Amino acid sequence: MQLDYTELFIKFALGMLTLIFQINLFGKSNLAPTTALDQLQNYVLGGIIGGIIYNPSIKVLQFLLVLIVWTLVVFLLKFGREHNSWIRNIVDGKPVQVIKNGEVLVNNCMRAGISANQLMFKLRSRGIYSVAKIKNCIFEQNGQLTVIENDEANIRFPIISDGQANIDVLELIHKNESWLEEEVEKAGYNSISDVFLGEYNKGKLHFVGYSKEKR
Repeated sequence: MQLDYTELFIKFALGMLTLIFQINLFGKSNLAPTTALDQLQNYVLGGIIGGIIYNPSIKVLQFLLVLIVWTLVVFLLKFGREHNSWIRNIVDGKPVQVIKNGEVLVNNCMRAGISANQLMFKLRSRGIYSVAKIKNCIFEQNGQLTVIENDEANIRFPIISDGQANIDVLELIHKNESWLEEEVEKAGYNSISDVFLGEYNKGKLHFVGYSKEKR
């Protein structure tokens, strides 16, 4: 069967436009995938474009409908993930704590599928050679480690992120969530959930709210 290059060009253009549309609509995360959904979005869309574009039995309208359906599926999954923790846990999985207060949680490591060699290699690549120095270590959904060291003078993680208090940072500076709530209120916010980002640096707090308006 002779290949219709006009139809091929239209399909290719539609595929590229759909890819650009998804990137701009859903954010740039699939350019550097960090979740299973980002990877899946790339794989499936690439398969749709690559598998259908050269198939002359599938017409442009059918191709367009497939692209629209996949875009709607991705939209629903992303919307559900952002607004429902149950869906987020199913789509992205849960981060697993593998080290707590200098102690390796072996059962969690086995459940996450990370061996002792892999764990220590990842730690050494971050310049950490002893688990005793670690306050908290999380094995993230993208296979990376988030490490908080027992070093109050060198806190590298926010005290608040996305409206949630970082309990490990609070423990490092010997404070609790009630203290943080008071500091947030002093800064003019109603609660911790109103703060997009909170930083602790050399004993000082800096908050960035979801809205510029304060009470």
